Amino acid sequence: MNDYSVLRRLSRRFSAFREPQNGPSLADGGDSTPLPDEFVVAEPAPKILVSEGLCPTCGESVVFSATHEWLRDSYLCESCGSIPRERALMYVIDTLYPQWREMRIHESSPAGRGASLKLQTECRDYIPTQFFPGVVAGEFVSGVRCENMEKLSFADESIDLHISQDVMEHVFDPAGAFYEVARTLRPGGAHIFTVPLVHRNYPSERRASLNGDGSIEYLREAQYHGNPVSEDGALVTVDWGYDICRYIHAASGLFTQLIRIDDLSKGIRAELNEVLVTVKPGPGQSDRI
Repeated sequence: MNDYSVLRRLSRRFSAFREPQNGPSLADGGDSTPLPDEFVVAEPAPKILVSEGLCPTCGESVVFSATHEWLRDSYLCESCGSIPRERALMYVIDTLYPQWREMRIHESSPAGRGASLKLQTECRDYIPTQFFPGVVAGEFVSGVRCENMEKLSFADESIDLHISQDVMEHVFDPAGAFYEVARTLRPGGAHIFTVPLVHRNYPSERRASLNGDGSIEYLREAQYHGNPVSEDGALVTVDWGYDICRYIHAASGLFTQLIRIDDLSKGIRAELNEVLVTVKPGPGQSDRI
C-alpha cells in the first residue's frame, strides 16, 4: 500500500460526521413521531481548517475551508470550489507566465473547474483534450478533441504551454509522453503539471504495463482514480517519486523543477501538492526557471 492510499484511508477514518437528530423532542413542545429520512438534515461536519485570502483560480477574496484531514481533495475555495493542487498550479502559471492569456495552451483532461475553468474562459487559444480509447488523435467526440499524450497530433513546436493535472500517473508509456511534450513545445514553453509523487524519496514504480497485444499486465493491485470521461475510472500505471525529474530528462532532454508551496493566504496546503515545470529553453534562455 502506498502513501497516497494510506493517507486517503486515514482521511476517511477520521472524517467527522455527526448522527442526525431524528426529530424534535417532547421537551421542545414537538411531536415525538420520527421524521422520515428524507426530511432529516445532517449537521454539517466541523471544519478542521479555515483561512482567508485571495484565490488564485477565481481571483476573489474568499474563505478556504476543509472538513476532512485529507486536504488535497477537501480544502475548498468556498467561492469557486477549487482544491489546493488547482490553486497551486494556477499560481505557478500566473507567476512564471503572466502572459498566458495570449499563449497557445493545451490542457489534457481538464477538470471543468478551478485552473481548467480559468484557462478556458480567459485564454484566447486554449485547447482542451481528452483521451478516448480507439479514437484517432485529433478527431472529435461530441465536440471534444481526442489526444493521446503518448502520441500527440500537434505539429512540432506548436504549443506554448502543456497543462496536465494528475494525468501522468495514468499513461502506459510515460517516456513517450514526455518526449511528445518536448517535441510539440515551442522554445521558451513549458509543461506545467501536477502528479501525486506518492513514493517521494523512493524510486518510482510501475503498477501496470501494456502488452504487445494490447492487454494490460498488472504488476500491482489495480488502483483507479477519477476519470472525467469514463465511470470506470483511470488506471494508475506508475507510482511516481521525486526521481520523475531524472526520468523526464532521460526521455526528453529537458530539465524539470519541482515546486512545493505552502501558503494559507492562497489556500495552498496539502499532501502530494507539488507542481512540476519542465522548460524547453529558447535561444539564449536558461533551462532553469
